[in-house]
Amino acid sequence: MPTYTGSDGANLHYDDRPDPILVLAGGAARHPDYLGDLAGLGSRRRLVVPHLRGVGRSPLPDDVELASFWRQAEDIERLRVHLGLDRVLLLGHSAGTRLAISYAAQFPANVRGLVLVAPPTGYLVDGPPGTDAVIDARRGDPEFDAALAAWEAGPSTYDDAGYAAWQDVVAPLSYAVWGPRERAHSAVGSSSFAANRAFFSVDPPADLAARLSPVTAPVLVVAGAQDTSVGVAGATALAKLFTAGEIAVIDGSGHLPWVEQPEAFRAAVDAFLDRL
Repeated sequence: MPTYTGSDGANLHYDDRPDPILVLAGGAARHPDYLGDLAGLGSRRRLVVPHLRGVGRSPLPDDVELASFWRQAEDIERLRVHLGLDRVLLLGHSAGTRLAISYAAQFPANVRGLVLVAPPTGYLVDGPPGTDAVIDARRGDPEFDAALAAWEAGPSTYDDAGYAAWQDVVAPLSYAVWGPRERAHSAVGSSSFAANRAFFSVDPPADLAARLSPVTAPVLVVAGAQDTSVGVAGATALAKLFTAGEIAVIDGSGHLPWVEQPEAFRAAVDAFLDRL
């Protein structure tokens, strides 16, 4: 597996799958295996998939702040240089969009384009995310209700075992429909509790939203119409923070559109990438 040198000299790993797209996994701190080939995107384009700090084969540093989404932007910059890219095209999912946005804010001139899939928005835009109606529409389903209650309660223990058990229970929240395909996918890609905590160990600057206006590269925000954690309203507001931001709403999808609606996901992403 290829490696590059992190900001502290550590050997960090990445998957280089057959112009590259750097793909940043979410979770936070979930192994990128859950991304698969992004509904076949990897068969058409070269995907470079970093193992973020503390995930997969990349170690968690003693200085955990280096593993925060704000500080890992420095690692992505080093990976860009390592790959010999003048500018980088980033695709982030969920928590991975925090890292993509952090990179864009710190290195705006080095960004060729951003694809932000199911991005959390509460730390950047004001107002409710617009998920109440989506959640209310699914109330009454026992597994969904149990997942919602578990989400509000949090893990029973704060370690890898407790975190994994909690994720198993809350998994139905991530999908518009909780069927066999979704159940199978939810089991792919383990997470590290320690890396998750480290990911959020540094708060981004208070003016982060304002720092996005100098990002002139095209930005596509992809939102699932039935996402219970990322509402269409919040995603739309996020797209407007960028000079060249646009949004694609995928109907019939929750938080993982390439799994739930692969054709619609690829149509939106391919159309965007083809214009770059």
